[in-house]
This record gives sequence, C-alpha cells and structure tokens, in this order.
Amino acid sequence: MPEPGPHEVRIKVSACGVCRTDLHLAEGDLRSSRGDVIPGHEVVGTVDALGPGAVRFPAGKRVGIAWLGHTCGHCRFCRAGRENLCLRPRFTGWDLDGGYAQYAVAHEDYVYDLPEQFDDERAAPLLCAGIIGYRALRRCELPPGGSLGIYGFGGSAHLTCQIAIAQGARVHVFTRSRASQELALNLGASTAALAKDGPPEPLDAAILFAPAGELVGTALKGLDRGGTLAIAGIHLSPFGPLGLSEHLYYERRLISVTANTRNDGEEFLRIAARIGIKVSTETFPLEQADLALSALANGRVTGAAVLRP
Repeated sequence: MPEPGPHEVRIKVSACGVCRTDLHLAEGDLRSSRGDVIPGHEVVGTVDALGPGAVRFPAGKRVGIAWLGHTCGHCRFCRAGRENLCLRPRFTGWDLDGGYAQYAVAHEDYVYDLPEQFDDERAAPLLCAGIIGYRALRRCELPPGGSLGIYGFGGSAHLTCQIAIAQGARVHVFTRSRASQELALNLGASTAALAKDGPPEPLDAAILFAPAGELVGTALKGLDRGGTLAIAGIHLSPFGPLGLSEHLYYERRLISVTANTRNDGEEFLRIAARIGIKVSTETFPLEQADLALSALANGRVTGAAVLRP
C-alpha cells in the first residue's frame, strides 16, 4: 500500500487506460528510469488519503492522474510556460508508479478534476490519449475549416477526430482496421481508407498516431503547401530518407509532440465536456493487463482499452 508524501494524494483506482506507451515499455521499445515501475498513466479513482500539506482535493473526491507527474518549475522551459520540455521531469508509469494497481499516489498539483458527465471507464482515456491528441492538434496548426489527415485510429485519434470536427474541420482517416474505419465514419469523419489510397483532397494538416515510420513520407506527400505533419507518439519505427522536393518543399513541415502542459490537460477536459466527446472503450480486468496489451499490439482494440481493478 503506497503512502502519500508531502502534498500528495493517494487514490483508490477504479479505472486505468491502456496507452501505447505502456506497450512500448512492455516490449522494450522504450526504457523507464526504473525497471520495477508500475505502468499506467490514465488513472481514475477517488481520493483515499492525504499526505502532509495536501489541501487541493478532499477525501472521496473523484480525480485523474495523467502522464505528466512532476516538473522542476525552475528551468528555462518551465519559466517560459513550456513545462512539457522541463529538463527534470517525472512521468507517471515511467518514473513514478502508475495505475496498473489498486492504489496510486500523485502530487496534488498534477492531479485533474474530472468532468462529471464521463463515467470512470470513459474518463480514463481522456487523461493521456485525449490530452496528447489535443496537443498534437494544436501543434499541426490546422486552419479554421481546413482539412485534417489522421494516420492510425486508436484511443487518441478517435478523440482528436471529434475535436477537429467540432471546430469545423474535414477529417480524413487512414487505418487498416475495418472496425476503426467504421468508427471514424460514425464519429463524423469525411472519409476513412487505407494510407496507400491517399487523401481525397490536399491536406492542410495531418497527425501521425500510428508508430509506423514508413507513413511519414506518405503523410507528407498528402499535405498541401504550407501544411504541417505532427507526430503524436513517443516512439516511431525508423523511416527512410525524405526528399526536399517530394516531401518538404513548399514549406511543408514535420514536427514532434513532446508530453503536455497541465494547461493542455485543463483545456482539453473543458472542451471534451462541452462538445460531449464520445469515448469508445473495451474493458479488461486488471489481472488481464497482459491480454489488453497484446490486443493493442495486434490491432484488436477499437477505441481505447481500459483496465478495471
């Protein structure tokens, strides 16, 4: 049983989303700073105990723990409001024990108040899949009423798609999964097809959610002049050489997305509540976390997988 330290809260976990980052850690694509860390950073539960000095949330309050678990507050990036680039960060499920457990501890300043309209299972994916997708949408600089390409359509993409549509965008989804194509169309995407088919119109912006490096060149080719491709994931397989004229000329841009700020999270949760975002989930008991990760690895999850203790 973890004990909360100064300004920390302990929550009794009721749901924890299964993120592709958890899969990359399990498969060795990424290495955590601790070999014995408990994964999981889309954690929903109720405050069970308060550490010394913790005053932000009362016992019994439903809250969420997300990926960003600590920043130094003093480096040049933190001082500039870019805490996602902090030089000494700590992340839930990477450096800090996460939510694949019955209880989890987090600093109260990095814990989120959750919109009441989402039950525990549907609130969980909002805490990383939703937040990171929202930051990727901001980073790709989609113009008002523009066309957006989404490559890969899992837990993060199906949420980001809805925000873009609510903002007036035309969304074109590229995924191999028939079930995911159907979900995309049901959520309002204009088209859903294979990446090799190409977009039906030049794209003003695109987001790559699939960890497939071979799609980088494909997505760049689909961009209109001045378009931006944002890579939303923390891990990407190698991609081949890019040509200036073929992929990057006419000021097409390729950018990455690194973590998120707490402000990103607060903004996203407000938008998700306002537009009534629909969260598609598949539930697994906590003791079947390995099966949930396997299903994610093999493309058998439509939407987001969620563990329930």
